[in-house]
Amino acid sequence: MSASAFIAQIAPIAVQLRVEGSPIFPSVRIAQAGLETGWKIPAWNNLGGYKVGSGKLTPYWRGKIVNKGTWEVYDGKRVDVTAAFRAYDSVEDFFRDQDLLFANTRYARVRSARTPEEQADMLQACGYATDPAYSSKLVGIIKTYGLKRYDEEADNQMQLSNYQWQRIEIGVKSLLDRKIISDTAWLEKAQKRTLTRDELAWLTFELVANPR
Repeated sequence: MSASAFIAQIAPIAVQLRVEGSPIFPSVRIAQAGLETGWKIPAWNNLGGYKVGSGKLTPYWRGKIVNKGTWEVYDGKRVDVTAAFRAYDSVEDFFRDQDLLFANTRYARVRSARTPEEQADMLQACGYATDPAYSSKLVGIIKTYGLKRYDEEADNQMQLSNYQWQRIEIGVKSLLDRKIISDTAWLEKAQKRTLTRDELAWLTFELVANPR
């Protein structure tokens, strides 16, 4: 599969998840998938090197496992290892399960990143991968393939109606009341409808992750 064919297949999913409230920029998601797989969709549909970890089942990962060779960097040295990776029924299941991972406190800086470049940096800083060049590789891929156009596509689909703004305002009040967020500037921005698209994406994710 060529890089262009790979991108054409997964970009619509990355865009849709962003529109639904995923904190991950489509450009970063696509770049990471390409980097982790070499622009090939494996039969087990794991596009991000997501290991089994705790083994806790989720609505999107049902316990299937694939053991395969990979490499890590420890103390500056590359080490070849065999690891157990999650296997999925579909690419979309993988991406949705990955978003559950990113909801963890460990990845707060990934979720709050305001640009694709910052998000790439935070993926590395939060320990998603051991490759010291992980962030620079992601940013390079984003630039090479012009992947920010998918961020713009998602932005263009995130137009809110009056009713949706009202729901956002109600949601912000709920997050403040439950002390999930503490900055009242969020409520002011929701009332004035001045939330940026990145802020809306982050806020929507928090509302989904913290239902009343």
